[in-house]
Amino acid sequence: MELSQRHQEYWRKNLVITAILLGIWFIATFVVGWNARELNNITFLGFPLGFYMSAQGSLIIYVVIIGVYAKYMAGLDKEYDVAEGELE
Repeated sequence: MELSQRHQEYWRKNLVITAILLGIWFIATFVVGWNARELNNITFLGFPLGFYMSAQGSLIIYVVIIGVYAKYMAGLDKEYDVAEGELE
């Protein structure tokens, strides 16, 4: 089955946003953890930044990533007429 041009555009945009958000996830998960010792020299809300990012910051980033992806894909689905019924 060969995909039409519209399908290819849809999947290309889907893959681009997925790659960007996975890059952010990688940075929040591995890069921040790898550099936690250096980040502890900076304080945030009275806590060392490395500790804060491990305890709360990365979780906040994960929730934001999910929200951004859901909102972007809802718009993309409407743009390409593949949206499912509205949630109530």
